[in-house]
Amino acid sequence: MDFNFSDDQEQLRDAVRKWVDKGYGFEHRRGLVKAGGFSREAYGELAGLGLTGLYVAEEHGGMGMGPVDAMVALEELGRGIVLEPLGQTLIASGLLSGYADAALQGAWLPRIAAGEALVVLAHQERAARYRLDVCAAHAKKTGDGWSLSGHKSVVPAGDQADAFLVPATIDGKMALFLVERAASGVAARGYTTQDGSRAAEVVFQEAAAALVTADGLAALEHGVDIGIAALCAEAVGTIDKTMEITAEYMNTRKQFGVVISSFQALRHRMADMKMQQELARSMSYYATLKLNAPADERRRAMARAKYQLGQSMRFVGQNSVQLHGGIGVTDEYVGSHYFKRLTQMEMQFGDTLHHLGEISARMQDKAGVFA
Repeated sequence: MDFNFSDDQEQLRDAVRKWVDKGYGFEHRRGLVKAGGFSREAYGELAGLGLTGLYVAEEHGGMGMGPVDAMVALEELGRGIVLEPLGQTLIASGLLSGYADAALQGAWLPRIAAGEALVVLAHQERAARYRLDVCAAHAKKTGDGWSLSGHKSVVPAGDQADAFLVPATIDGKMALFLVERAASGVAARGYTTQDGSRAAEVVFQEAAAALVTADGLAALEHGVDIGIAALCAEAVGTIDKTMEITAEYMNTRKQFGVVISSFQALRHRMADMKMQQELARSMSYYATLKLNAPADERRRAMARAKYQLGQSMRFVGQNSVQLHGGIGVTDEYVGSHYFKRLTQMEMQFGDTLHHLGEISARMQDKAGVFA
């Protein structure tokens, strides 16, 4: 299998890395966190790079690219622990492109591609844990439209988004709807999360909604799988940068008159971290390459990838802090922010234990990774 990237993909990587290095430095990011954890200006710059249109067809003003291109871009955004939720834009683009009718696509995809509209997935509920088939939100027919009621939690940039993709039940069966944040009956209470990004509790009270698809569970599973693959790619970039920061610290910090990178025990610790880094990278590639596979195969692949990424993120993050000592958890030091981001990503779209259960439940007679 050829894991080399094309010239276009390398150019995309280079463009995103240059933007992160020049326009999204640590102090700039800290300022954005203090300002609320989301910046329309920064999101507009991502749109200027074409990233918001990666999954949007050219006929709707997008770039019409695929999962590998998205993986390349997200790795670089992970290196800069960028707060703006590009992964959510990919989810929205994929779901609207794959499930919505032509009218809804024409109304939203060009705006998403241009960065004019941020559409996010609002699916988590307090009683659901990580199960996607548990949904208390409900919708009902009203004339020629729909109205939706329910409460969704930890919605990424929920008080800044222009619209939500919301699963809700119709007579006990899940469907997927698009609800505009400006619609009557929508209330969003925003807050910053552990890693400095923005989320919200969103309440829908008979809010006007547009039906995306009546097959809501299949669409939701697909959207979450897009999110998992995106998160895995972003995590690889975050792990890469964490390793660089840790190696740099060990090559400058001295004890007993020598740099601590000369201590054999610490070098072995870094070697173990390197192994987890490469395991994370290989499983991120696996998730990306399986994203367009049939649903059952795709779901198994995402559970396997997210489980390994969870293991790797925890191991690299915790060992980086231990190798730094006390400075590794101070807010003034860049490494602590990478640790917080890795910790939060481990919990998104299902934590490690959840996905271990998913792997077990989906085990087949042939249990190999590539079965």
